[in-house]
Amino acid sequence: MSRLSHSEIHMVHRIGWLRAAVLGANDGLVSTASLVVGVAAAGSGKPEVLIAGLAGLVAGAMSMAAGEYVSVSSQTDAEQADLARETRELAETPEAELEELTRIYVDRGLDRDLAEKVAHQLTERDALGSHARDELGISETVTARPIQAALVSALTFALGAVVPLIVVLLAPETSIALFVAASTIVGLAVLGGLGASAGGAGVVRGAARVTLWGALAMAATAAVGAVFGVTVG
Repeated sequence: MSRLSHSEIHMVHRIGWLRAAVLGANDGLVSTASLVVGVAAAGSGKPEVLIAGLAGLVAGAMSMAAGEYVSVSSQTDAEQADLARETRELAETPEAELEELTRIYVDRGLDRDLAEKVAHQLTERDALGSHARDELGISETVTARPIQAALVSALTFALGAVVPLIVVLLAPETSIALFVAASTIVGLAVLGGLGASAGGAGVVRGAARVTLWGALAMAATAAVGAVFGVTVG
């Protein structure tokens, strides 16, 4: 009789890189497009707009990488501190830790006898791993990875930021802001839909919320550019 294999791909398995990728690409597209629209609305020529956009790409990618690395590293530090404390408690008070694990399984619906058996077997196999997973909520699936998050954020930010720069190169100088805004709205809708789909959420809702905030950001920077461009001019 053949043994049936069953494999599933859950959305939580993607949460580490998906969060950083969606956030990076969205920020790259929105912030660079907003910067370009604002500078163009101030009356600057295409070379000035391109320089501003390129500077925004480099600065934004580095900022995203640094911010993501620091943020996720803080999470890693907290996880390591919790694991170190759990290791000490397992060495000093193993009976209390076993009882704690048993209560966790009882609270989840197992009867006392079965919970004790499960706790004993899991403790014998991997005591720290069992407490990390069931008491602390730390597992390989959702563990923090600072370098991965930083690299993904920087790369996806740069990829998102390249789009409005390409549009600037191709658009007529008198209509840069209009072309960048229109292409960015389309790009945000696609990005929001893809991100929602990859995360298992509704595509239309994901596209709508990303597009809305992107449009507001570009409108705000266009207003600033127009007001201060006229004032300075």
